[in-house]
Amino acid sequence: MPDYHDDLRLGHVLADAADSTTMERFKALDLKVETKPDMTPVSEADKAAEELIRSSLQRARPRDAVLGEEFGNVGSGPRRWVVDPIDGTKNYVRGVPVWATLIALMERGEGGDRPVVGVVSAPALGRRWWAAEGLGAYTGRSLSSASRLAVSKVNSLSDASFAYSSLSGWEERGKLNGFLDLTRACWRTRGYGDFWPYMMVAEGSVDICAEPELSLWDMAANAVIVQEAGGRFTGLDGVPGPNSGDAAASNGLLHGAMLDYLRA
Repeated sequence: MPDYHDDLRLGHVLADAADSTTMERFKALDLKVETKPDMTPVSEADKAAEELIRSSLQRARPRDAVLGEEFGNVGSGPRRWVVDPIDGTKNYVRGVPVWATLIALMERGEGGDRPVVGVVSAPALGRRWWAAEGLGAYTGRSLSSASRLAVSKVNSLSDASFAYSSLSGWEERGKLNGFLDLTRACWRTRGYGDFWPYMMVAEGSVDICAEPELSLWDMAANAVIVQEAGGRFTGLDGVPGPNSGDAAASNGLLHGAMLDYLRA
């Protein structure tokens, strides 16, 4: 099995640099925000953080490709870094602390590209999570000061906590009825949104979560962290990994029952 220790250490270095950049402009009164063609916001901090990560990768991993939300894909080859400089930009620009930088390394294999390293850093919350294939998933302040993550053992939807982002996406895709039926079947539901539900699945504090429309940079880091914590990460089609354009994550025990509702 490949050794991803060096790549994971690099992911932390990249996250440290991004955290400094994003926190410096968080809640700044003169923060510049634009609207992209897809009608989502992008701030100067999004762009600055991604540019910083890209320049660092160019020096440290010049042969690797890079895909980022703000500046697209550069390079080719069997290894590709996937970056969301600020996941939760709408929160960021409103001063809500639930946002994070997502950094993943994907590697090509027989079954296609899969995430093998993931770092999710939420500096305004004072939290960071990470994982590498075969090494487990962790949370803490650094590689040397961390706790291992493990998903919950809840095995019934009636006892499960379900996290999601919003209702509108499910309605737009004609899946609102199945989504609402799932919420009724669960013990508890909360709209935490963005990266955070996936990290809570990995921690065992939430049992299932799902979103109906996502990009690869929204999912790659989350996927490897959930999987290395013992959970499952698939599309709503049940295909493992972050390549389906939507996502469902769970402790594994509830995955099939969740998908039965969301496929409706």
